[in-house]
Amino acid sequence: MTLDVSEVQPIIGWLAERYRVLTFDNRGAGRTDKPDIPYTIEVMANDTLGLMDAVGIERANVLGISLGGRIALALTLAHPERVEKVALVSTSARVLPRGWRFRVLGHLSSVPMLQGKYPQPRYAFVRQRDASTAFNCTDRLPEISVPTIIMQGKKDKTAPFALAEEMQRGIRGAKLLPFAGGHLFFLLRERQPFLDATADFLGR
Repeated sequence: MTLDVSEVQPIIGWLAERYRVLTFDNRGAGRTDKPDIPYTIEVMANDTLGLMDAVGIERANVLGISLGGRIALALTLAHPERVEKVALVSTSARVLPRGWRFRVLGHLSSVPMLQGKYPQPRYAFVRQRDASTAFNCTDRLPEISVPTIIMQGKKDKTAPFALAEEMQRGIRGAKLLPFAGGHLFFLLRERQPFLDATADFLGR
């Protein structure tokens, strides 16, 4: 079950009033193609770079949430010259072994009443899950030199707070901003503090 662009529209709308914003669904979700082939985080980072090229964006501030955060890390590592600043939200540089919660989430992803406006096929969820599970850039975090902020919920069970602390230790000068909630803190009670912190980081 992956958030698509339509589900974070309130956040996008607020940011778009202040910045030029390019948003898109990663392969396997939303309105983007969902090929039933192996995905990798690096391939999805290349998808991002291709879209930037297509619309003429030479350098950008990159904000990645959950899976998107790992894509943001891969993009920054592969093409640091294209990234001005990076904001990492509810994410991690590696994924811990999954327990029963993740298996249940995979089954719930195919329940019609729990799907968003653009349903994600179960195979696409599995492809994205496998890409996330295989990704681990922990050893390369010291290579990141662009300004970085990490925003993480202390109650996040999907990307535990300890992994955010691990990213902060690895990325020189990274700022870790904790929030009280869980994986979706930025959509719920802490939405405005999250938006304000993002604007402070990017420059109002």
